[in-house]
Amino acid sequence: MAATMELRCWGGDWGLPSVHTESLIVLAYAKFSGATITVAPIDWTWKTLTGTVPELVYQGSTITEPAQILNFLRKQRFNADYELYLQPCGQIHHGLHALLEEKLRPALLHTFWVDAENYANLTRPWFASRSPFPLNFLVPGRHANTALSRILLTKGESPLHTITEVEGKIYSEAKECLNLLSHRLGMAYYFFGNTPCSLDAFVFGFVAPLHKASLPSSPLQSHLRQLDNLQRFCDHILNAHFSSHPGETRSPQPVQETVDANLQKLTQLVNKESNLIEKMDDNLRSSPQHKPLRADPRPSPGNDKSSTPA
Repeated sequence: MAATMELRCWGGDWGLPSVHTESLIVLAYAKFSGATITVAPIDWTWKTLTGTVPELVYQGSTITEPAQILNFLRKQRFNADYELYLQPCGQIHHGLHALLEEKLRPALLHTFWVDAENYANLTRPWFASRSPFPLNFLVPGRHANTALSRILLTKGESPLHTITEVEGKIYSEAKECLNLLSHRLGMAYYFFGNTPCSLDAFVFGFVAPLHKASLPSSPLQSHLRQLDNLQRFCDHILNAHFSSHPGETRSPQPVQETVDANLQKLTQLVNKESNLIEKMDDNLRSSPQHKPLRADPRPSPGNDKSSTPA
């Protein structure tokens, strides 16, 4: 019996099997290639802070990064690009993949993690709600800082140094990228031929969150709304490959170690509160303002007579 491949990734919502771009890429490619994997969401576990997702675990080996995971699946004979090799379009395939990374990714990072309104009303609440206490205070901020640093590192060349200066450039390039993808796709279901390939997985991973998320502020999403074929592309993949198992995780399903850790923290908190209450009670008892008043001693009748002069 073949060993099971386990994929650790962020869980799903918004009608998507995962809200995380890189996780979506791997999930889509696994569906396209026929690979059977067990999905293990990291939601509500400590891996939300310490884990690297997506992460494929197989026979004691761990593979990270979508490109490396896809290469590993190909070596296991799960190849969604087989028909692509028979066509003279390899350069176009690699060019569009590079276009996604260079032109579209910075704008997506800004949309979800840097835009103040989107971050406060959608991104931060979602990731905080899927992280255990106290990581819910740490995980969203760490992702936001990483996203901002990556944007400035890749797009902050002179004379554009601040995120405000870079913002106009990255959105302009992202809209051009979406236009090129829309033009290349045309009225087809997939980018090359009648079957999906790795490029379809990458485009789906990048575009689907932008298509499905309820963003309060997004000029890029508004632009995508004008490109009907890219929206249809995402909906078709969801219906054709994920309809039987959307993968949404709507209620907490913590693993045992998370339950034990939370119970331990709760016990420590209760003990701490109990000690604090006892200490406050002792302080109140020892306070001069709360000492019980003693009744004045009254002289006995014998004492009164002895003190009276004869």
